[in-house]
Amino acid sequence: MAAPLTLLLVVAVTVRALLSSSALQQLIAERVEVVSPISAWKRVIEGLALLDLGVSPYSGDVFHETPLIIYLFHFVVDYAEITFILADVIAAVALYISVKDYNKQVFRKQKFALEADRYPMDCLELIRSPKEMHYIPLKVAMFYLLNPFTVLSCVAKATCGLNNAVLALFILATIKGNMLLSAIFLCLATYQSIYPLTLCVPAMLYLMQRQYIPVNPRRFGFWWFVAQYLFMYVGSLFVLVCLSFFLLGSWDFLSSVYGFILSVPDLTPNIGLFWYFFAEMFEHFRLFFLCVFQINVFFYTIPLSIKLKDHPVFLIFMQLAVISIFKSYPTVGDLALYLAFLPMWSHLHRFLRNLFLVSCVLLACSALFPVLWHLWIYAGSANSNFYYAITLLFNVAQILLVSDYFYAFLRREHHLTYGLYLKRTDGSEATLVLK
Repeated sequence: MAAPLTLLLVVAVTVRALLSSSALQQLIAERVEVVSPISAWKRVIEGLALLDLGVSPYSGDVFHETPLIIYLFHFVVDYAEITFILADVIAAVALYISVKDYNKQVFRKQKFALEADRYPMDCLELIRSPKEMHYIPLKVAMFYLLNPFTVLSCVAKATCGLNNAVLALFILATIKGNMLLSAIFLCLATYQSIYPLTLCVPAMLYLMQRQYIPVNPRRFGFWWFVAQYLFMYVGSLFVLVCLSFFLLGSWDFLSSVYGFILSVPDLTPNIGLFWYFFAEMFEHFRLFFLCVFQINVFFYTIPLSIKLKDHPVFLIFMQLAVISIFKSYPTVGDLALYLAFLPMWSHLHRFLRNLFLVSCVLLACSALFPVLWHLWIYAGSANSNFYYAITLLFNVAQILLVSDYFYAFLRREHHLTYGLYLKRTDGSEATLVLK
């Protein structure tokens, strides 16, 4: 598999290099679907200019990235294109290795279950074969590297590409079973944008499974493991925050980065749900609805973790999707990471109900974003309602896609337990209804 992966990396790097050096680069870098007030490269440049003048980059209302990002680019700003291309390559290779290791574990568990006769005879057609699973890691890397959303983010030099690379390394460390690296990379991702905090639960569930620790709150071993992981995670986060203070000499970055993400003061249009709603909001209702919208990202962690406690990797996929849909300043680069996991769940296709419809809606919305933006901003023949309508449809399509995969996953697990062809007590065929 090394040769196909190498060829894929060469093609992906070539495409990015050609677009970065073309006249399209400036156009892509201005698209509100690709960059946000947090991840826009021009804001990083302005922050660097302030830093070079001896002024805090957080003194104005321009720069909202973390201190480590600005100090990173303080040294590599002349090699920014290479840095973002390298981040995509690292993310793709990390995903490739992660999926390859995960598939080995799935096949091993499946083999033991077959030997122990745990599967009903009529559901053997649902069992995954080594041939079917062989090319999945390459497909995942391909879905990430050649996804137009990833390419556009890289060409625009949106900093979400760096966050995706950190998240991919977190997934790799977790699947490899390295608790310390998993906590450190998750801490880096949380330091960047707060929302990856929700991935703490699936990481602990997976690592407990790997170390054969029962997920039982009544056991001391469960709480001891949770305490160890949280100590590494919170300790790493404390070190990063203190390092940021040491570099800047002030705590200004806390309100400019995390306060900005949570309070959503900049209502620049994007592909998220926040901007239009809060632009129309009466000020005295703002705090209440801000809490409601922000809680959305964190609220689903508890029910999903309870339902998928035995399947933490699928839970990671679900949590990544929830974050990309409900975060305050999403871009298409955020979608690219969870969409890359879709080949992992190719065995669920027979149970999906709306895949074709949702795919068509996502493609249509992606094409209509620039059209409606032009009609609104340049032609003046449309207004913000048109653009938000397509944004709303885009997010509804994502929710339907994720819900469909969730339904298909649960249905397959049910069939693996109770059989594929269910019968009533009178011998007639039964219909499965998941509630």
